[in-house]
Amino acid sequence: MNKIVLASGNKGKLKEFAEILGKFGIEVLPQSQFNVEEVPETGTTFVENAIIKARHAAKITGLAAIADDSGLEVDVLGGAPGIYSARYGGDNASDSDNYNKLLAALKETSAQRSARFQCILVYMRHADDPTPIICQAAWEGSIAFEPKGDNGHGYDPIFIPEHHQCSAAQMSSEEKNALSHRGKAMQLLLAELQAKGVLG
Repeated sequence: MNKIVLASGNKGKLKEFAEILGKFGIEVLPQSQFNVEEVPETGTTFVENAIIKARHAAKITGLAAIADDSGLEVDVLGGAPGIYSARYGGDNASDSDNYNKLLAALKETSAQRSARFQCILVYMRHADDPTPIICQAAWEGSIAFEPKGDNGHGYDPIFIPEHHQCSAAQMSSEEKNALSHRGKAMQLLLAELQAKGVLG
């Protein structure tokens, strides 16, 4: 079985990647299994940060690496929290710290609550890969007035996908994987990996 290291310690992300890539006989291992420390995300875009993370994990493990950099963009907040989504509520913020801060920032906003999740996936064959595969996808929706649902992670409890009445955290993992920014980016990545002969 082929092994790929996931440049993340996020259990929610690991579960999503393992479910999708496992069907192709690829074992997805968290970087924590190799004692890879989180690398400072010094980029100013999702793409830069994903490349930084993938390169770091590939360099230390010697394996091909996948990194994901994703976040939530709220239009009325000028695209915030954006690349700072994971630490919007402060260093070591919990998911609820982050989304409660966002709800507070939108407290006076009743109408204009459009938002989207962005996901950038980077696949690097090795740390010096000059042509990493980069895939991008978005998931349009709006911000709810209160959190609902126990599935998912991150901002899922306050994100209402377009054409839906429920939050992303009220969806099954199958439903979410079919619609989400990460699910769509994964499909693009799978197509690229198949085209390059990485997947059977």
